Amino acid sequence: MRLHRLEITAFGPFGTGQTVDFDALSSAGLFLLHGPTGAGKTSVLDAVCFALYGSVPGERQNPGTSLRSDHAPVGTSTEVVLDLTVGERRLEITRRPAQQRPKKRGTGFTTEKAQSWLREYDAETGEWTGLSRSHQEIGEEITQLVGMSREQFCQVVLLPQGDFAAFLRADAEKRGKLLGRLFDTRRFAAVEERLADLRRAAEQQVREGDERLLALAQRMAQAAGGLDAARTPAEGRPGEPGVADTVLTWAAVARTEAAETLDIAAERYAAAEAREAGAASAVDAEKALADRQARYADALRRRERLTATAPERDRHQAALDTSLKAERVVPALDLRQDAEREHATARAARARALALLPAELADAEAEQLSALEYRLRAELGGLTSARRAERRAVAVAEERAVLAREARADEDALQDAAAWLTDWEARRTALAERVEAATDAATRAEHLAGRLEPARRRLAAARRRDALAADTTAAEGRLAAARERRNTAHEAWLDVKSRRLRGIAAELAATLTHGEACQVCGSTAHPAPARTTADHVDRATEEAAHEAYSRADESRAAAERELAVTREAWSAARAEVLSASRADDTSGHRPDGDPTVADLAREVDELTRLHAEAHALASRTHSAREALARAEREHEGRVGAQREAERRVAARTSRREALEAEQAGLDEELSLGRGTFGSVAEHATSLERRIALLLDAAGAVRTAELAAQRLKEADGRLADVAYREGFTTPDEARAALLPVAERRAFQERVDAWRAESAAVADRLAEPGAAEAAALPPADPRAAEAARAAAAEALRRAASGLSAARDRVGELAGLSRQAATEVHRLGPLREEYDRVARLAALTAGTSAENDLRMRLESYVLAARLEQVAAAATARLQLMSSGRYTLVHSDARAGGKRAGLGLHVVDAWTGNERDTATLSGGETFFASLALALGLADVVTDEAGGVRLDTLFIDEGFGSLDEETLDEVLDVLDSLRERDRSVGIVSHVGDLRRRIPAQLEVVKARQGSAVRLRTGGEGLSG
Repeated sequence: MRLHRLEITAFGPFGTGQTVDFDALSSAGLFLLHGPTGAGKTSVLDAVCFALYGSVPGERQNPGTSLRSDHAPVGTSTEVVLDLTVGERRLEITRRPAQQRPKKRGTGFTTEKAQSWLREYDAETGEWTGLSRSHQEIGEEITQLVGMSREQFCQVVLLPQGDFAAFLRADAEKRGKLLGRLFDTRRFAAVEERLADLRRAAEQQVREGDERLLALAQRMAQAAGGLDAARTPAEGRPGEPGVADTVLTWAAVARTEAAETLDIAAERYAAAEAREAGAASAVDAEKALADRQARYADALRRRERLTATAPERDRHQAALDTSLKAERVVPALDLRQDAEREHATARAARARALALLPAELADAEAEQLSALEYRLRAELGGLTSARRAERRAVAVAEERAVLAREARADEDALQDAAAWLTDWEARRTALAERVEAATDAATRAEHLAGRLEPARRRLAAARRRDALAADTTAAEGRLAAARERRNTAHEAWLDVKSRRLRGIAAELAATLTHGEACQVCGSTAHPAPARTTADHVDRATEEAAHEAYSRADESRAAAERELAVTREAWSAARAEVLSASRADDTSGHRPDGDPTVADLAREVDELTRLHAEAHALASRTHSAREALARAEREHEGRVGAQREAERRVAARTSRREALEAEQAGLDEELSLGRGTFGSVAEHATSLERRIALLLDAAGAVRTAELAAQRLKEADGRLADVAYREGFTTPDEARAALLPVAERRAFQERVDAWRAESAAVADRLAEPGAAEAAALPPADPRAAEAARAAAAEALRRAASGLSAARDRVGELAGLSRQAATEVHRLGPLREEYDRVARLAALTAGTSAENDLRMRLESYVLAARLEQVAAAATARLQLMSSGRYTLVHSDARAGGKRAGLGLHVVDAWTGNERDTATLSGGETFFASLALALGLADVVTDEAGGVRLDTLFIDEGFGSLDEETLDEVLDVLDSLRERDRSVGIVSHVGDLRRRIPAQLEVVKARQGSAVRLRTGGEGLSG
């Protein structure tokens, strides 16, 4: 990688554009980058790093740190352009960080996002071709081409000697951190952590498996309660070897003892079962004998009771037989009673019906009454036509009354319609004019509304315009005051900063400690440190002045933004007033100036009044149209009603004449049908009442005659039935009848005696009953007690057998679970042993790791050994063959080995720690280490050639002879076509190195000057 050109604009201390021609500097091979403290020497290297990686090295890349120069004028963008060749490709990288810039419209500032450009030079066409503008794509492309991360680049290309001096004096842990960042050994640390995680996971699985196995052993010990094995359960701790064998062995012993116990329990159960069966048979035999003896004795007692109740049973049977004969006479008795009741009822009804007739008919027969009824019915039939005529006469009279009422109503309607239609035309014209006036008002109101809203907006805009004009004047005053305060604070800060820079040497000298290296030159000797002058200010004072300037500048920017916002609002309000005025101007000419608020207010008031009047009139449009429509509908209705009334009058006249003729004919017919009665209906009602009385009387006479005949017939049948059943008279049969309840009771007693007699006979005739009664009395209680004792013994034996079986089954199941768990744990335990061994080996805790070296430390030790070998080649030249850097695996105290670094002194032949080197020796040793590290990292990165290197400070600690040797070594780098830039302010180097890049600081910002060979300085 070779740098050609670097352009810096508004970056760090550089307020204006600066160009560094690395091609001119690199032609000499060795060039010097110098300048006063704080001028910006390191900022040149920061710009190179920012161009490549988009960020600056180390702590200078803080979130709150801005890369933009405080000296840069407003409007100049912060930008870095780097022209370089890497991997045979000529590239140009342009980067701009996120920064504030003035707004394109209005006042104030806005944040511009970070930007990047990547171009490539085409040698054939001589033109630059754009490749990308993506931060991510450019970063990936540069990292791939250079082959190094930003941290590696800052250590290898921008050699910070202070860091390498600290590296020489550091312990193994700090060296490991630096080497780990450079060689990216995170993957080896990740392997260590991964193996540790796997070990912990496998250990946890094994412990969990052992815990489950011991839990199964505990359950088996509980299941084996009462056995000899339960007194010595399996013991062990999770994770210990041999837990599985212990548990399985104990389980086998417990199962054997449980099986033997089961056999004994089975034999005891069989014997108890046989004894219980014999006792049960004896109980059944005793119970059967006792039952037969009791049944025979009970049958004898029941037979004696039957013999005693036999006479009563005979009396009940005789009463039942007599009652049964009387029951066959009951139907004839019931029939005679029914006939007697019907005869009495019929005689009473005949007497009542004849009492309603004239006295001459009191003894009339049914035939006489029927003949009289027939004659009256014939007379009633002759009145049917007269009754119809009478009903029609009523209907005709009602219809004539209705026609009279309708005639009067039609006459009133015709008069009212004639009066209303007389004024119709005048009324219609007035209503039409009201509709037309309201319609015109609605159109006028709509037009005025379209003018009123713009006028109101114009008035509101004019009021805002006047208010914002006053706000603008006030904002301009505040901005002028803020600018004055900012300028004053800026001058004060620059003055304090200049005073501090003049005394910066004394401030740095105040931190010197005897025997420790200087931060600037690296020397441990401090013969004449600078002293503080009277006008010197410290860092806190400068920062306070800068903070005051920053606050004043923020106030000035806020005032500018406020003024811009106010002006923009005033312009918008004025534009709205003028644009609305032109849009609303109907006169054809523009107003001479901005309209005032008073003029616009009067215009709004006048338009509001006119609009209100037109709107009020237009609001009556609907009512006017409705009134006109109602009047037209009423006109049509009245005309139609007038025509209909005239039609009905004509039709009614002919109808009335026809009704009058019909009424005359009906009057003649009615005079004949009324006779001596007031009306035909009254005559007919009288006839109908007489007919009904005759009809009822004839029926009652016939019913009485029939009832007398049925009573006589019933008396004859009753006498015949009573004689056939053996009774002298019907009354004797009635007396022999038993009540239902008494008859049922007698029958139940007779049936019960017969059933008991049959049951006793059957009981006495049972086989073996007499023989059982002759035997001694049975004793079921004694047999039951013997069986209970045998059953209890059987229950105990069954319980013991069941417990033994359950124990055998449970132990077998738990043993199978334990065997399955042991089988499953086998591969896990093997995996744990293998992973634990690897994890201990890579972590440096295994006895197999003699040096107690971690895997990452082992890899870094190999890299450090390469770096020491590469650094020794240059260290021997710088020290005239005296010193050699070697890598050491020795352990320091209780710490792990692997990253030790010693120096071998050829003069004494002793090997000692690099921390014992003097200040000058430490410098060239660290320089050799840095150059060696650059070679190793370059090879590690894929062999990318690094043609440009920078070495930062440390040369002040060398004597003149050593400085010559160091410069010879650096000059020898040109043999590989490299160029080395030395960053230092040591004055002797300016005489020795002709190619120089000087950084000059001033109040307006720093600048660079280039000098090559015998030429003077050029800007």
